[in-house]
Amino acid sequence: MRPVRTALAGALLGALTLAGCGQSSGTTDTASASAAPTPAASSQAAGFPVTVQAGNGPVTIAGKPTQIVSLSPSSTESLFAIGAGPQVIAVDDQSTYPAEAPKTDLSGFKPNAEAIIAKKPDLVVLANDTGGIVAALTKVGIPVLLEPAATKLEESYDEIADLGAATGNKAKADEVAAGMKAQIEQLAAAAPKDKKLSYFHELDSTPYSVTSSTFIGQIYGLFGLTNIADQAPDAAGGYPKLSSEFVAKADPDLIFLADTKCCGQSKETLAKRPGWRDLSAIKKDQVIQVDDDIASRWGPRVVDFAKAVDQAVKKAAG
Repeated sequence: MRPVRTALAGALLGALTLAGCGQSSGTTDTASASAAPTPAASSQAAGFPVTVQAGNGPVTIAGKPTQIVSLSPSSTESLFAIGAGPQVIAVDDQSTYPAEAPKTDLSGFKPNAEAIIAKKPDLVVLANDTGGIVAALTKVGIPVLLEPAATKLEESYDEIADLGAATGNKAKADEVAAGMKAQIEQLAAAAPKDKKLSYFHELDSTPYSVTSSTFIGQIYGLFGLTNIADQAPDAAGGYPKLSSEFVAKADPDLIFLADTKCCGQSKETLAKRPGWRDLSAIKKDQVIQVDDDIASRWGPRVVDFAKAVDQAVKKAAG
């Protein structure tokens, strides 16, 4: 999925990688405070120590973490949704939701080990193992969960479950994931699918798009929509760059803009592009502005994105 502008670059350039190995143990001065605390009876009663199977393999967490650093906007949203918000002491510069998340200048795309260690975390959650950050933090005894960008909905639910187990909020995490699944399935089941509507999802004004094989594309597929980007010459990577001529010729019934906050795109700006003024979606007012963040993350607000698609489909089919 196209993580917000910087994340789009990550998706297109393959920044989401799986590497490293996370374990919990802790010693040494600067990192000793950062290491996982000695498990107390209360921690053991809450299910600790616990081992979570993350993108970096099995990660053992000795006691319930109280100093979590999240370097992934999707994980930040999930942590707060499952009740782990009070345990989070710092989040990265792209974590804009919820408003109470303790945003810092830490970067999830160019992580600085020293800056992270200085926060004295007892758990770090990230989506990218850039520059070997997982190994660097593990070396000083900080448990790290690598939770890469989800490629399908089941992975989104699994990652929420991972965060629940790792933070001592398993029951709430299971509830959140089950609620997401139920709402999305209900929306998809009730969506009108007889009109065979086509769509174009714009990541940025270049314009890059997504195919049906991507996380976002699969959500559209639940509503019976046909993706024009699937026929693009360079569609194999999942994020083809479409020409204005290609989109104009395809003439999609619906256009979803996920570049409204970053790039100020709207029905009016699209109409100024060569050959786009007479597109069906523009003439019939079927251009849907989607919040960039909601359309780029794989946490609980995926449901909000599905609702936006559902409303657009019902309007077009009605």
